[in-house]
Amino acid sequence: MAIVKFRPITPTQRFAELQKREITQKRPEKKLTKSYSKSAGRNCYGRLTSRRRGGGHKRLLRIVDFKRNKFDIPAKVQAIEYDPGRSAYIALLAYADGEKRYIIAPEGVKVGDKVLSSQNAIDFNPGNAMPLEHIPPATRLHAVELLPGKGAQLARSAGNSLELVNIEGDHAQLRLPSGEVRLVSRKCMATIGISSNSEHGNVVIGKAGRNRWKGKRPRVRGVVMNPIDHPNGGGEAKSKGGGGRQMLMSPWSQLAKGFPTRRKSKESNSLILVRRNGRKMKKR
Repeated sequence: MAIVKFRPITPTQRFAELQKREITQKRPEKKLTKSYSKSAGRNCYGRLTSRRRGGGHKRLLRIVDFKRNKFDIPAKVQAIEYDPGRSAYIALLAYADGEKRYIIAPEGVKVGDKVLSSQNAIDFNPGNAMPLEHIPPATRLHAVELLPGKGAQLARSAGNSLELVNIEGDHAQLRLPSGEVRLVSRKCMATIGISSNSEHGNVVIGKAGRNRWKGKRPRVRGVVMNPIDHPNGGGEAKSKGGGGRQMLMSPWSQLAKGFPTRRKSKESNSLILVRRNGRKMKKR
């Protein structure tokens, strides 16, 4: 993986630091793609419910296998591809029975390597998937399920992984990238290794237009608005929040910083042992 800098022939190239993608196939598998219509942040009534979305380049969604439920059938990595819908690369698997599926490509997996998914203990090679109960502690994992059979929901982005801390009773302790320690069922499937494209966070886009290609529209800060348009607006010249020192808020006066948004009555709170801020959760 390499971050490429350019000779500044244009203003954009002066600041841009982009990736040299390590992909082996540009055209996706046609049967594993589907089209979709964009909502531009609007709901079924046409009302704007998610701001700063719109435009963007046309995309084909890749159908990625997050369940890894094709057990005990060896698969060969046929290609490493780019997915416009995620930051990590995807790997095209060709199974021995002729079926093809996409998975998130682990770091270090190359074309020609063999991977396997099983409900029993197998080799701990990157790309192999098995239940957490068969994996030794301190193993780096990605694409981990929260509920058995639901599909991977944890550690799916580029260069991401989590650590299996321990297995006690019916649950496994996981340390997430945020520092949170939580419990999940020991029957949940997990993939060995770290997800690919670890240098994704080092990219410098170089120009605002590249964000527009991604469907991200410009953002206007609340402190530069008028008081009628935003709680933090107003004030003579530059000021922090309407001339006063009130907390930064959303347009609907909800605190934007330091305000916990997780519901205290959420059922999964009992499965969190340590929060991301390092505080231990109280046992009820």
